Amino acid sequence: TMNVEYEISLLVEEIRRLGTKNADGQVSVKFGVLFADERCANLFEALVGTLKAAKRRKIVTYQGELLLQGVHDNVDIMLLQD
Repeated sequence: TMNVEYEISLLVEEIRRLGTKNADGQVSVKFGVLFADERCANLFEALVGTLKAAKRRKIVTYQGELLLQGVHDNVDIMLLQD
């Protein structure tokens, strides 16, 4: 089985690496940027699943339930915890 906590910690690192800080100091990244990144593609078997798990744990937030490549490329994924 995948270690979900570990996957989420990797996700947080990648969001920090690829994202930008807003005026409130929160880091966010577009789903399309995360999805298209080569390192993320190699790291995450199921990026969308990891995002959902992180959202359930209130580590990230984004609009909608399920993110799909192409359709949701412009959705912001915001880091809630640092």
